[in-house]
Amino acid sequence: MKIGVLALQGAVAEHLNMLKSIQVEGAIVKKTEELDGVDGLIIPGGESTTIGRLMKEYGFIERIREFSKQKKPIFGTCAGMISLASNIKDQQESYLQLMDITVARNAFGRQKDSFEATLPIQRIGEDVQAVFIRAPLIEEAGAEVEVLASFNGSIVMAQQEHLLAASFHPELTADTRVHRYFANMVSRYISNEK
Repeated sequence: MKIGVLALQGAVAEHLNMLKSIQVEGAIVKKTEELDGVDGLIIPGGESTTIGRLMKEYGFIERIREFSKQKKPIFGTCAGMISLASNIKDQQESYLQLMDITVARNAFGRQKDSFEATLPIQRIGEDVQAVFIRAPLIEEAGAEVEVLASFNGSIVMAQQEHLLAASFHPELTADTRVHRYFANMVSRYISNEK
């Protein structure tokens, strides 16, 4: 199993370190052809407008959509979640438009309003560590979307088939369970392919 981390901008090294800590091979994805060599993809947090612009510039929009059509799992954290969303509140254009969610950017405030919380996440655990940094949230989720976690009444983690999205940064904690969950999604995809 090899999981790629989209390395255009954001918390790339932290995700790679987390994958290494759970004995999963991680790979930096900087060119579209590098998607061919991975079984799953993480789109990290960072600055969503920058990531969106670079994805367009380097031809990643169509290639990641093709990757998704093969049902290869994709996990978006923070800005990565915004990248996956079909709609972004107060923004005309969205990016990958893969997940049937409407997200609000910086919903919890600015950098100074960053915080940590312990969340119950369905299928993962009752006490998962989550770091929120200028975090978005999911305002609306379509019928096919399963809500995995909420915080103060707002959706902060969801799954739609092979797509996983989180408002927070699991890679900035010592808690490996969210990455293990995604690795299991990738493992199931590989089993189904055989």
